[in-house]
Amino acid sequence: KVKTTAPRRYCVRPNSGIIDPGSSVIVSVMLQPFDYDPNEKSKHKFMVQTTYAPPNITDMEAVWKEAKPDELMDSKLRCVFEMPNENDKLNDIDANKAAPVLNTSKQDGPMPKPHSVSLNDTETRKLVEECKRLQAEIMKLTDENRHLRDEGLRLRKVAHSDKSGSPTALALRDNGSNSLPSLLVVIAAIFIGFFLGKFIL
Repeated sequence: KVKTTAPRRYCVRPNSGIIDPGSSVIVSVMLQPFDYDPNEKSKHKFMVQTTYAPPNITDMEAVWKEAKPDELMDSKLRCVFEMPNENDKLNDIDANKAAPVLNTSKQDGPMPKPHSVSLNDTETRKLVEECKRLQAEIMKLTDENRHLRDEGLRLRKVAHSDKSGSPTALALRDNGSNSLPSLLVVIAAIFIGFFLGKFIL
């Protein structure tokens, strides 16, 4: 179990759990964003508590409540803020630095194994590749959005020109429908005239 004197300033993952015999666990300690005051003396501390868990354990909270003080083993760590120099700020280009990592096991034992470092490198590489893929997808979606916007503008212009042309078409249709009855009257007059001329005269 990991405890801190400033729980709101830090995120610890995992903050409790079981470590199998002979194995180790990587515990990530992440500082939360806050306004730094150089006059404030930081005396933040972490305490890593360990105890032997009984076999077939189901409730971790019960283990900590029932543990006697002489069964607990404590490791205390003091937190120190190291502010970067101005030169370091200018030269620090790599934004993909890993978060600070605390490696703990049942005994205050050896340094982290090399394979855990390569695991972090692998995770970093995966994150960089994922970031590149997402950036490419964003570019593609931006182009598609621009294309759709242009297409929408073009369709609006066509629709607008159709609306402006439609009164003329309606006027022609009206003229055509008005001329149809007069044409029928003329044809009927010719037909009647022909009929009268042929049979009556």
